[in-house]
Amino acid sequence: MALTVDEQSLKHGVLSLVVTLVEIIEEALESQALRRIEHGDLTEEEQERLGNALLELEEALEELKADHGITTSVADLRRGLDDVVDEVIDKLINPQRWAEESELHS
Repeated sequence: MALTVDEQSLKHGVLSLVVTLVEIIEEALESQALRRIEHGDLTEEEQERLGNALLELEEALEELKADHGITTSVADLRRGLDDVVDEVIDKLINPQRWAEESELHS
């Protein structure tokens, strides 16, 4: 059985996945930066450099999404990943519900 691959669709899919992962990493970096600022671990100069770097990264990602027409696919992928994370967190918070769902599916 031959596998037919639409090269353009494959490129958009891979690029959407990469951009989505970079956005997630960017958010983690922002969160860590805020934590360090709140604890007084960064000088004003370091805060300024970090803020500029994160802003440049965000602008580059937005430009990349617009240039390649992947804004919607990245947003859809983010929503899907957010739903998965919400479900995992819910199960970790409510282990009893997790156990009950596992019993229903077995």
